[in-house]
Amino acid sequence: MANSDHRGDGAPPRDVHVGPATKKTNWLPWILLALGILALLFGMRRCSHDNESARVATGPETAPATGTAAGPTPSTIITPATSPATATGTATGSATTLPGTSGVGNYLAGTEPLPRTFLFEKLNFDTARSDIRPADREELNMLGAALKQYPNARLRIVGYADARGAAPANATLGKERAESVKAALVAEGIAADRLETASGGEADPVDSNATASGQAENRRTELVVLQR
Repeated sequence: MANSDHRGDGAPPRDVHVGPATKKTNWLPWILLALGILALLFGMRRCSHDNESARVATGPETAPATGTAAGPTPSTIITPATSPATATGTATGSATTLPGTSGVGNYLAGTEPLPRTFLFEKLNFDTARSDIRPADREELNMLGAALKQYPNARLRIVGYADARGAAPANATLGKERAESVKAALVAEGIAADRLETASGGEADPVDSNATASGQAENRRTELVVLQR
């Protein structure tokens, strides 16, 4: 007789209760989000570091003004687009292509095309100053002696500033530096009507404005021979 109390002994149960399946978390979007945030933070830190390294602690090129300074008129500002070219066709402003003023005498004696730009080799200016330093007068003395041998020569003196300070103030400072060089050459016996002055301001730097040495190079003066 079949066992009525234990029907189906050995057979699998008819009803099986299974609990809810464990939900699997997809971590990939969260990992990508975290990586994106880290990349953004790194980029912001890098930009902050680059901006900080560009600052130089030597202060502005121009002294703080008590009022609004009037800059030179547009006709006295030399920009890279209007700067006279060197004989090799390279635009004025490259320290590696401009000859030094020690070659002015040989140039005036030759037949190379006009105009020609020369870079003062030793003459530079202190920050926010336009006066000639005693140590730089020797170069002006030598240039004056060369110009006396060619009385028909006409020249333009262009003064520059580094990029610290406001651009209009730097344009004024460049003009003042050019005028100082002109005054020194007139004192050497060169007629004032042979010399004109202009400002390059902070435009057309020859070196980096992010370092003290580069700023010193940019506080330069150039001489352009316009006529023999």
